[in-house]
Amino acid sequence: MADKGEGVYIPHDHIRENSHVSSIEQYQKMYKESVENPEAFWGKIAQDFYWKSQCSGKFWEYNYDVRQGEIFIKWMAGATTNVCYNCLDHNIEKGLGDSVAFYWEGNYPGDASQITYSELLKEVCKCANVLINKGVKKGDRVAIYMPMIVELVVAMLACARIGAVHSIVFGGFSADSLAGRILDSKSSVLITADGVYRGEKLLNLKDISDTAIQECLDAGFTVNSCIVVRHLGEKREPGAGGDMEHHPPKRPCIKLQTNWHNDRDCWWHDLMADASDQFEPVWLDAEDPLFMLYTSGSTGKPKGVLHTQAGYMLYAATTTKYVFDYKPGEIYWCTADIGWITGHSYITYGPMLNGATSVIFEGMPLWPDAGRMWEIVDKYKVSKFYTAPTAIRTLMKFGEDYVKKHSRKSLKVLGTVGEPINPEAWLWYYNVIGDKRCSIVDTYWQTETGGHVLTPLPGATPAKPGSATLPFFGQVPAVVNENGEELDGPCEGYLVLKQPWPGQMRTVYGDHQRFERTYFQKFPGYYCTGDGCTRDKDGYYWITGRTDDMMNVSGHLLSTAEVESALIEHSAVAEAAVVSYPHSIKGECVYCFVTLKEGKLFNDALVGELKGKVRQKIGPIAVPEYIQNAPGLPKTRSGKIMRRVLRKIARNQKDLGDVSTMADSSVVEVLFQNRPKDVQGWVE
Repeated sequence: MADKGEGVYIPHDHIRENSHVSSIEQYQKMYKESVENPEAFWGKIAQDFYWKSQCSGKFWEYNYDVRQGEIFIKWMAGATTNVCYNCLDHNIEKGLGDSVAFYWEGNYPGDASQITYSELLKEVCKCANVLINKGVKKGDRVAIYMPMIVELVVAMLACARIGAVHSIVFGGFSADSLAGRILDSKSSVLITADGVYRGEKLLNLKDISDTAIQECLDAGFTVNSCIVVRHLGEKREPGAGGDMEHHPPKRPCIKLQTNWHNDRDCWWHDLMADASDQFEPVWLDAEDPLFMLYTSGSTGKPKGVLHTQAGYMLYAATTTKYVFDYKPGEIYWCTADIGWITGHSYITYGPMLNGATSVIFEGMPLWPDAGRMWEIVDKYKVSKFYTAPTAIRTLMKFGEDYVKKHSRKSLKVLGTVGEPINPEAWLWYYNVIGDKRCSIVDTYWQTETGGHVLTPLPGATPAKPGSATLPFFGQVPAVVNENGEELDGPCEGYLVLKQPWPGQMRTVYGDHQRFERTYFQKFPGYYCTGDGCTRDKDGYYWITGRTDDMMNVSGHLLSTAEVESALIEHSAVAEAAVVSYPHSIKGECVYCFVTLKEGKLFNDALVGELKGKVRQKIGPIAVPEYIQNAPGLPKTRSGKIMRRVLRKIARNQKDLGDVSTMADSSVVEVLFQNRPKDVQGWVE
């Protein structure tokens, strides 16, 4: 991308010439077909995959209007397939058996391995046989609680092969969170690992799993089998099971103690050693469930987002191909954890359905130093790189030296995911990481959408730093007001989607009414994303944050993201989070939490400068009433700021609700102590 002026960056010639979509005109032609004739558009894409039986009914049908009856979305009626078969067998049939499916990079530099498509197929078939022998059958749910290791991919693909529904729980969640998800999904089999290092911190996953299993038992539900990968290991303990002499741990850890329950626990390697490496896939209906993944709900109880076979497969594959402009032979790296939807769609399913070679990274971006990511990029010659704005802003704190000591010449496309990226971070990503020669794709989507909704395409779309840009193929976005009326031209309001796409969630597991209530009741006839946005004169969409992150100050609708972006432009600020606060005259006012860069001091002078920066960038109406020093911010383990918690802190409300997804709860008490002394009371 090259700077065209007025904040617009156009694709470089060297990227555009070889891209799948090489001009805005080509994008517009493909997009038009995708929304006007979905059957023709997605039908052509479906020809690239294996189907045991073809679509024999309606290619797609749906109801988005709760007033017209039950909400439903269906794609490719009558078709049968198997997603695992398309990820593995189909690629091997195309000659990719000896191609590397994954390079695994461990927490410790130098701890690495790789696995080809053929090798992975054998491991998946073994695991499929293990699960069958444990009584798992089509439609059963299997809980997976593992670190970022290849066995995690093996387990999820084995579930897909036999038609079981995997429910992956991020390997940093607490025992309570794990138990809640096991109970809701009724998963009688849990696959976990003994432990994992994150940087220098040791997590005993088996101990956490044991606690969760006991909580399930106390609630009246029994986990029958717990399969344990020995990832770290220990000397053999009495009754621990497993042939430790012939199956030594990969990275011995004398600190780790693995408790054992002989009637329930099994070592992964023992079960796999006796299993056949042949397993014929179970052929599944297009709308059979593939996986469920829990995401936070406004009520505090996580909801199980359910995705199905054919539609998700088509959408994950297609977004990977076009958004990252992926081509055979390139090395792709998404830094997310597979415990999140980004890892499902853009580490496992999307890349593998394209026959890609990917990197799986177990470690942390700042350990052992802030150059770890770029060291890995150079090691594997990564060309397509996908990470979170939070990671980019964190790395910005450490300056350019850690970046520039590494080549990064292999990079071509740089993606962002998880939250809107502020323009300053976008430009740093483009100028410093990408050396002004890489395309930036800032992707907007959700767990519920299964894949990208709004995004640039590397060879086609002029980009504007901070904008989610234009709709991906099949997406029909609209902006509505509080009455559900569509707005034309440049506008601001609620982002909704007018018709379904193949990768859309089908229901909330076990609670279809919640599905309808959450996504379709507010604006009948539309899928409600829950996000606010603006649309500019060029038709570009700018995500302003969750609709409950909007502030109405003296009758003016302000975006928290807009104020945060202004604050972050100050040289002393590393990160900022903004919430609304009740005001007796204005209705609401602006309350800011700011995290400073190392060595910077929080004082009255800085507060004045920050208020001046907001006044300069937005106007007097947006000037913060309160600015609080925040050495750390409450975040989920995927890096998202928990603004719901910040609103409670601003109001001095100690009942924070469900905080099971918070990565570091110790920051909360510090933030309560740091509340400005002049805050006028609190909300009861």
